[in-house]
Amino acid sequence: MSVSKVLLIALFILSGCASGPDEGNTCGTVSGYLLPDSDEGLYRVVVTHLNGKAVISRPNYQLSPGQYEFTLAELIDSPRLKVKLAARQTKTLSVEVRADQRYHLAAKFNQDQIYRGLDSDYWQPVVWKQEADQCEWLSLQRDDK
Repeated sequence: MSVSKVLLIALFILSGCASGPDEGNTCGTVSGYLLPDSDEGLYRVVVTHLNGKAVISRPNYQLSPGQYEFTLAELIDSPRLKVKLAARQTKTLSVEVRADQRYHLAAKFNQDQIYRGLDSDYWQPVVWKQEADQCEWLSLQRDDK
C-alpha cells in the first residue's frame, strides 16, 4: 500500500473521530409515572395534549431537545380539596427539554388556603424533579414539535 493511500485512510479515520455527536439523535424525556410526595403537596398528573395535539397519556415522552407545551389534568386526591368537578380544568406547562435530561411532572396543590366552589387556582402544573438520564430513542416514531 502506498504512503498516499495510508495517509488518505488515516485522514478519513481522523475526520470521523473529530466530528461531533449526531444532534439529530439526541433526546430528553418528560415523565409522569413517578408518584410525587403528597406530603409536599405534589400529586400525579395526566398528559392530555402535547403542543396542542391530543395524546394518549403514557408514562414517558421522548422528545428532541426544544420547547414543548404539555396540557395536564391533575389527579389530586386530598380530602382538603372541596372544589366542584367543573373547576377541575386542565392547565398548561412549558418545558424546555434538553438532551439526556428527564423531567418529572406533577400537580402542586396550593394548600395555603381552602378552595371551594369553582375556584381553579387550587393547583399549578410543575416539574418537581429534573435529573440526568441518558435518552435513547426506543422507536422510530418521535414526538417532535
